Amino acid sequence: MTTSTEYASVRYLVDDVQKAVDFYTDRLGFVLHTNAAPAFADVVRGSLRLLLSGPSSSGARATPAGAAGPGANRIHLVVADLDTEIEHLRATDVEFRSEVVSGPGGRQILLADPTGNLIELFQPAAAVGSTPSDRFAR
Repeated sequence: MTTSTEYASVRYLVDDVQKAVDFYTDRLGFVLHTNAAPAFADVVRGSLRLLLSGPSSSGARATPAGAAGPGANRIHLVVADLDTEIEHLRATDVEFRSEVVSGPGGRQILLADPTGNLIELFQPAAAVGSTPSDRFAR
């Protein structure tokens, strides 16, 4: 269980911290928490704290050989209406990395931040066809 000051944190290495901050706050409903650009910033959405580490940050140091596993890790953001979110984001310069995929749990699509880090937008099956709520349930 988390409180308003406890977060699950994920670090993304980014090429341009301010560009990443703008992307996550303007397009995906995150709120700026700390801004020490150009080295570092963090943004928050619910209990997720996304650490944005630029090239000059200590977090951008090389990962030791063998420490990184295979696969395309990504953050997973639940949305109430996937089609509306896709329509909204297609009107911007967002790069989608997949088409919509449907399965027994719901529907999802992958997009990339300005550095190429993956984000999954996911609409649970229970929400499919339901009345959409505010964007990203802020």
